[in-house]
Amino acid sequence: MAFQPGFQRATRPRHALARGSGSERFIVQRKNSKRVANRVALFFCFTLWLVGGVMPVRSLSVPAAEAKMRIDRLGIERGGRGEMRTFSIEVAATDREKALGLMYRTKMIDGEGMLFHYGRSQIITMWMRNTYIPLDMIFIRSNGEVHRIEANTTPFSEQIIASGAPVAAVLEIAGGAAKRLDIRPGDRVRHPLFGTPPPP
Repeated sequence: MAFQPGFQRATRPRHALARGSGSERFIVQRKNSKRVANRVALFFCFTLWLVGGVMPVRSLSVPAAEAKMRIDRLGIERGGRGEMRTFSIEVAATDREKALGLMYRTKMIDGEGMLFHYGRSQIITMWMRNTYIPLDMIFIRSNGEVHRIEANTTPFSEQIIASGAPVAAVLEIAGGAAKRLDIRPGDRVRHPLFGTPPPP
């Protein structure tokens, strides 16, 4: 409560009760005990709020993050450099799924990934908050062409990673996998979201 002038003058001073009868002294002591107990309870509640609100509770987030999103298949044609690379991907379809992404995941192998599709071409920005493993981010144009690759992103970094040009989607794969699988800008992604059938 904000301080209001005159509010204290309407309150009977505690020392006036202290000079009264024994019953009045008992009432004062009881009220003082209640004040101390209330202050201790408030301090305890504030401490719990501070710990729960400020310190990250990752153990509560990990089980939810491990739940798989919709599973699909995706292929990348490597510009005449050999066979198509096929991935088993999760599709981040909703805003909540896009915001969660691969946060809290502790492993990803080559051949796995997560696709973020935004429907129309735009400048897309990503980051690595709460992401435990390095990733390769493949920025994809609306026609399925790989625009650029941000390789081996830094876990937990909050540095903004931008597409650099309007794109429609981002495919996140294991860090270093683009180099290991010889995926380059100009390659073509095959998936119904880009108007092409998925790999068999």
